[in-house]
Amino acid sequence: MKHLDITVTGTVQGVFFRKSTKAVADQLGVRGVVRNQVDGSVFIEAEADEATLDMFLDWCNEGPEDALVADVETHEGELKNYRNFEVVKK
Repeated sequence: MKHLDITVTGTVQGVFFRKSTKAVADQLGVRGVVRNQVDGSVFIEAEADEATLDMFLDWCNEGPEDALVADVETHEGELKNYRNFEVVKK
């Protein structure tokens, strides 16, 4: 199990990025949270095995149909043992 903090920048708000991220995470078995940031980016905390996280990151680099992903930045973090994947709405 590995924990990644992922920041996705570009046209990623208002394009169903969070909802799509949850659908993909649920499909792959990734646990964590996704939320919009004030600066227009999307922040994801994701936990899964390395192979699953690689597939998840591949998707993050594409995003949903209307998204234009400019950059995906990742940092390893401490495991938080999430039970599921949630969309955090402010």
